[in-house]
Amino acid sequence: MEHHDKQSPFSVQGLTVAYQRKPVLEDVSFTVPEGKLIGIIGPNGAGKSTLIKASLGLIPKVRGDVLIYGQPYAQQRKMIGYVPQRESVDWDFPTSALDVVMMGRYGHLGWFRRPGANERRIAMECLAKVGMADFAGRQISQLSGGQQQRIFLARALAQDAKLYFMDEPFVGVDAATEKAIITLLNELKKQGKTVLVVHHDLSTVKEYFDWVMLLNVRLIDVGPTESVFTAHNLQTAYGGRLAILDREPESLAALSR
Repeated sequence: MEHHDKQSPFSVQGLTVAYQRKPVLEDVSFTVPEGKLIGIIGPNGAGKSTLIKASLGLIPKVRGDVLIYGQPYAQQRKMIGYVPQRESVDWDFPTSALDVVMMGRYGHLGWFRRPGANERRIAMECLAKVGMADFAGRQISQLSGGQQQRIFLARALAQDAKLYFMDEPFVGVDAATEKAIITLLNELKKQGKTVLVVHHDLSTVKEYFDWVMLLNVRLIDVGPTESVFTAHNLQTAYGGRLAILDREPESLAALSR
């Protein structure tokens, strides 16, 4: 039986989530170390997004414990930054890029203080970090998919969290945005932050992540990329769909789409 590590940024014990009585995650337990870039990978329907949403209390769990630095999520919200899937957001909501990023500061303000010049300055710095300072006044509905994703990253940066969850941040973005995102993730890692990323492109896993979590309803393996991202583990996760694992990364990319 695994035990939670109080120093771990993210520790899960026996997490089970079901939709209409069908398990989507079953008895998942793990502990991750601080300061790592961690890819969460597995086939469609493996429970990758469910893991994040259940951990953040966005969907109910059947059972299990989730601890953030040794405490329940409700007590550690300020430590967490979250970038949801882009398609789950109402992009027609009439608000500017700067306003979206400033929302990331609300946890630091408390309920009754309005954001002032300091919050605005921090938000503009975060927009600059993702190359979007010139778009501060633009309505979010007028931005491209890649630009919208950068705005969401800037909002997560504005939260100044210690632990980040990102749900498929690379989906539907151009190559320049993908490069900007991975540069930013590495910068967060250098600052000692921990970042968990739901990721679908197997061809970039080795290049992008220090650690990998391999899921298919149950946890198949978690640990350093070189020891977890193996042909055997991928075959276990993806089954017959990955019969061509010895091939080059290009064919892995095709398989994981």
